[in-house]
Amino acid sequence: MAIFSIYVINKAGGLIYQHDHNAARPEVEKTFSYPLELQLKVFDDKIVVAFGERDGIKVGHTVLAINGISSEGRYLKDGRDILETVAMEENYPISIKFGRPKLTTNEKIMLASMFHSLFAIGCQLSPEPQSSGIEILETDTFKLHCHQTMTGIKFVILTDPKQAAVDGLLKKLYEVYADFALKNPFYSLDMPIRCELFDENLKAAVEQAEKTGQANV
Repeated sequence: MAIFSIYVINKAGGLIYQHDHNAARPEVEKTFSYPLELQLKVFDDKIVVAFGERDGIKVGHTVLAINGISSEGRYLKDGRDILETVAMEENYPISIKFGRPKLTTNEKIMLASMFHSLFAIGCQLSPEPQSSGIEILETDTFKLHCHQTMTGIKFVILTDPKQAAVDGLLKKLYEVYADFALKNPFYSLDMPIRCELFDENLKAAVEQAEKTGQANV
């Protein structure tokens, strides 16, 4: 069981807090001979797999490193263009590391806004009046749990599908928010949360819930 990440979204859909707790992303490194059997392309200023899957490498995976040299967008840290490097026969055999890149801050902000809109759509599509909106979204690899407060603040937790007692953790996070953010005289409502005590107590609650399978409420 694992808790992957926490998002706190204000009533306008803005991301005001985010914490990656256990967001390990699998990486695969393989040595290839010429010609490269995978088709790579530029997507969102990154080099990704466009066609061909093998040994855990999937379409959409990003090139993270070549021969131990990390990538920075379309280029390696030594300045070489990645597509040009893999196209040159003299560079083979070549070791390439693939994986899912970490989300950037801008991507997290965008995803929080998208979920806020999806939440509102869910309320409108509900056949029941005054729907509470999306509470759980389940996939084969993770679950998304959401709790919206009376003031419109959303607490979103991404967990392993088998993680237990997430409802208790959601309530605990709201208590932490009320005690260490709202009661902080220097915190402004709906603004990004930069309170050390809030951060420390939230992390402690998440760690406790992950270890015991329940929040300490």
